Amino acid sequence: MSDSPSTLQILLTNDDGIDAPGIAAMREELTALGEVTVVAPAENQSGVGRARNELAVCREHPWGYALEGTPADCVAYGLRGLETTFDIVVSGINDGPNAGNYIVGRSGTVGAGIEAAFLGTPAIAVSSYHARDFFCHPPEEYDFSRPARIARELTERVVSVGSFDTVDLLNVNAPIDVPSPRMRVTRPLADYDQQVDHHDDTALLSDGDRSNGLRDDEQLVRLRDVSWPDTVGYENPFPPRDEHRDRYPVGTDRRSMVDGEVSVSPLSVHHGHTDDPHLTNVVETLSEQVE
Repeated sequence: MSDSPSTLQILLTNDDGIDAPGIAAMREELTALGEVTVVAPAENQSGVGRARNELAVCREHPWGYALEGTPADCVAYGLRGLETTFDIVVSGINDGPNAGNYIVGRSGTVGAGIEAAFLGTPAIAVSSYHARDFFCHPPEEYDFSRPARIARELTERVVSVGSFDTVDLLNVNAPIDVPSPRMRVTRPLADYDQQVDHHDDTALLSDGDRSNGLRDDEQLVRLRDVSWPDTVGYENPFPPRDEHRDRYPVGTDRRSMVDGEVSVSPLSVHHGHTDDPHLTNVVETLSEQVE
């Protein structure tokens, strides 16, 4: 990595598309730290996680390149298809939060950072939230300058102190509407369920999927993520009330959002293992039986 943050080579991407206001705000801030090259999806790619494509059309853009692919495609191309040796990958700013283990795993914003880490380059994934509105949508109505400034300051500091010697990826959720938010190191909270609904009406399907209806031995099922408990649609699942503070322990990313803080979750992306003596005994016993 470069000796000084002022000489950083930065690869910038996102999952909302290269024309999203969040990436524009992030690019403007990062130019204070070094050279910024943008490789971002040509269109919105929210929620694709680490999905990859074998083929992708790339075209030049005033900031770098627009790729008709996923955020992970953009990082792969940037780190292995360009001649620049990048010091860090920054992904964002996403126009909505990415907090909680399950959401983090589905996020294209975070997926770009995971791809970078697997390719040996540290990364910061940056998402924004509104303490009242929660989702920053439509993004054109929100000002991303505050989370962009926070992300720039964090990038500069963590590079200078060598945090990426032990951390692969930082997942950051910053409020867009809190004047001087506290910053807290957090851990992603596992808070997720699945709801299954059964339907007989094929009108729920997109046109052309089943124009002739269902057969007698078929039933339409809807699988719905319960990512935000007790929430319908796009309402704020984290209003600053005591029952929500009690649900989310201090030190978790979601509690920081309830409290209007900047959540910074240091992640390892190499899927570490867990030692289990019971499993070891089972495998050893089965191995002896095979012999």
